Amino acid sequence: MPGRARRGRGRLGHRAGLLEGIAALAAPIRVTRHAHSLNDGARHADRYRAGGPRSLGTLDLRSTRRSGVSTRFFDTLSERDGAPVARTVYGEVSGSMDGRVAVWRGIPYGASTGGPGRFRLPQPPQSWTGVRACDDFGDVAPQSPGFTPVDGSLRMGEDCLWLNVWAPADPSDEPRPVMVWLHGGAFCLGTAAQAIYDGKRLAEVGEVIVVGVNYRLGALGFLDLSSLGDDFTPNLGLHDQIAALQWVRDNIAAFGGDPGNVTLFGESSGAGCVTALLTSPLSAGLFHRAIAQSPPATTVFGPERAAVVAKRYLELLELTPDRSAELLTMPVERMITAAGTLLDEVPLREPGRLAAAPVVDGNLLPAYPSERFQQGRSHRVPLIIGTNKDEASLFRLFRSPIMPVTPDAVNGMLRGVAAEHPGLSPERLAQIAAAYESSTPRGALTMSTDAAFRMPSHWVADAHSAHSPTWMYRFDHATPMLKAARVGAGHATELPYVFGNFGSFDYDPTFWLGGRAAAQKVSGRMMRRWLAFAGYGVPAAIDGSKHWRPYSAATRTTLVIDAVDRLVDDPDHDRNSIWGDDVVGFY
Repeated sequence: MPGRARRGRGRLGHRAGLLEGIAALAAPIRVTRHAHSLNDGARHADRYRAGGPRSLGTLDLRSTRRSGVSTRFFDTLSERDGAPVARTVYGEVSGSMDGRVAVWRGIPYGASTGGPGRFRLPQPPQSWTGVRACDDFGDVAPQSPGFTPVDGSLRMGEDCLWLNVWAPADPSDEPRPVMVWLHGGAFCLGTAAQAIYDGKRLAEVGEVIVVGVNYRLGALGFLDLSSLGDDFTPNLGLHDQIAALQWVRDNIAAFGGDPGNVTLFGESSGAGCVTALLTSPLSAGLFHRAIAQSPPATTVFGPERAAVVAKRYLELLELTPDRSAELLTMPVERMITAAGTLLDEVPLREPGRLAAAPVVDGNLLPAYPSERFQQGRSHRVPLIIGTNKDEASLFRLFRSPIMPVTPDAVNGMLRGVAAEHPGLSPERLAQIAAAYESSTPRGALTMSTDAAFRMPSHWVADAHSAHSPTWMYRFDHATPMLKAARVGAGHATELPYVFGNFGSFDYDPTFWLGGRAAAQKVSGRMMRRWLAFAGYGVPAAIDGSKHWRPYSAATRTTLVIDAVDRLVDDPDHDRNSIWGDDVVGFY
């Protein structure tokens, strides 16, 4: 008998959002849902007037201030309000000033995904005349309501294809490097509106343009329903990200950015999207460097697996396959509720798996990304990739089902690996389990960290470094409070160090036991390395920091980031040798 979607359950929905950044230890704020937003009301109508098509490829490079040959690429409305204005191919957009950084929030890069746009490829936004005010974030992509830490006034809705831009306001002799951010959240949670992803510090410290991308999630973005009929397109979240990168290519010059120098970076599932896009023919040429922070690089499924999950989703909605077209007009609240149940159910029944993830579709992803990397078919761009020392600790702290963190769950994961990889002998699996002492809580946590994040990162780096410059890091730093809480360098704890955004959450306990000065020094080094990489393709901070040698499969040279950085060849050699060189994924 088909299961019924349970309202108000969603353990994943209520836990996973906490796992992104120090928000894991902060008091979260609930996202509000408004019916008219979810049903695509015309709440933006007073912000601009729709107009006819505009000619593409024409960018307004007017300048109100010049210093020699230096140019500010965006205009200003008036001396009275000082609002920065940039001309995109769809119309002019005004933002606001935050110190010496110009900020635009909620710029549409795609049309609403509601109504006929649901389960369809992203479409360009409608052009407008006049100046569109981009001072506020757009809709949060539909997801299980709960603990994504954002301002409580934000709405959830399907008009969710938008991005934010941070640009230094001072004149520049040359177009600036661009950094495009993909947020994490297990492919089903999160938003570019989260305070931890504010790009102001990166923009002002590094003289770069920062772009934060909002995209479809969960059932509407990463649940492949294409087995149900031609009305459904797989990998919509990835397609949205590609559309955002195309928007950057066509428009970022108007904000002072260099469309020929774009770094794509992301964390967790956002980093998994980065590694997937590194192997996609559709993203070729849209970015020129990549940074993957804790990527679940082998969490990509095949069409057979996706069809099983799609069938179960219909059961939760009490629909038969011949009624799948009802998904096109179904209230999105009902879809989110069923998706929350599904997203909990899959990792509990099959430890190590997620319900929503990128899939091999023969188009955007012609094959498993791990295979494309092994075949030398990833894009020829420089790459920084790495993980945190204690990835699994936050999942244990919040008892999240996303990762197997108990001995029973980890052993269940190993049984799933054996079923998916018949070439792995029982003896080999027994050796892996014994090496970790997976029957103990500590051993289970370490194995979960390695299976989900660390080994996939090494397999990617081993292959990519054969043809492109690659750098590997391991983030070990933790404040005294995080050490006392047995979190350590847990999943996503590097985020405030990369963005320089400490204290962006209410009641943040990170520094309750001190450690702020040391953390700020670590953050300064990380930001300088990331920014140097974005600017020049080499993470060389000109500040006396430890020289970071490139990675190779032979040496596995790794920068261990802590209060004092260390460069170590293959710091986890014993565990690496147990796994070997054969890629193990969940297909």
